[in-house]
Amino acid sequence: MTTNSTPGKLHWNYFLALERDMEVLSRYVEFDERNLGVFSIELAHLLFAAASEVDVVAKLLCECVAPGSGPGNIDGYKAVLLAAIPDLPDAGIAVPRYGMTFKPWSSWGLPSRSNPEWWRSYNNVKHERDGYFHEATLKHALNALGGLLILTYHLYSRKLGPPGTALSPKVTTQQLLPDSTLLRLDGNFYISYLVMGGPS
Repeated sequence: MTTNSTPGKLHWNYFLALERDMEVLSRYVEFDERNLGVFSIELAHLLFAAASEVDVVAKLLCECVAPGSGPGNIDGYKAVLLAAIPDLPDAGIAVPRYGMTFKPWSSWGLPSRSNPEWWRSYNNVKHERDGYFHEATLKHALNALGGLLILTYHLYSRKLGPPGTALSPKVTTQQLLPDSTLLRLDGNFYISYLVMGGPS
């Protein structure tokens, strides 16, 4: 049996699949501040899928930054990840096509260090759907997907680099292909190409 020494990008590909589903949804629900409270079965599906993958990727990322730490829930992930990546609450996500920006992990930077609203809503809808289905909103689904993008980026910045180090932002995003098409990290995470015109 042969093995491939290059790390696979299963979690990146899964993020892209969820992002494509969100793009399809945008044909039916306009991504606009006035629609952030819209809720539906499809948004519940996207919220569940993205937040469940956050749980998986956060656990893997904790193992990368603090081997053997073994946190078992979101509070454990928070302690480990904030120690290793203190600027995580400031990480921004943009949806350039619709002029939207947000910070999915911003609540971890507050004095209370409370868990994100989208994470609480994910658990509410998962465990008491009849009472909390209205929390499966566009706002929470977008934030869950954005939170997943940030953690997936940090995971691969470590998995794709030499052991014990993290690749730079621009090198990491160059490795994560195909590129995301709806959600974007802050602009300084990407290489920008200046197109020069020839003489007229």
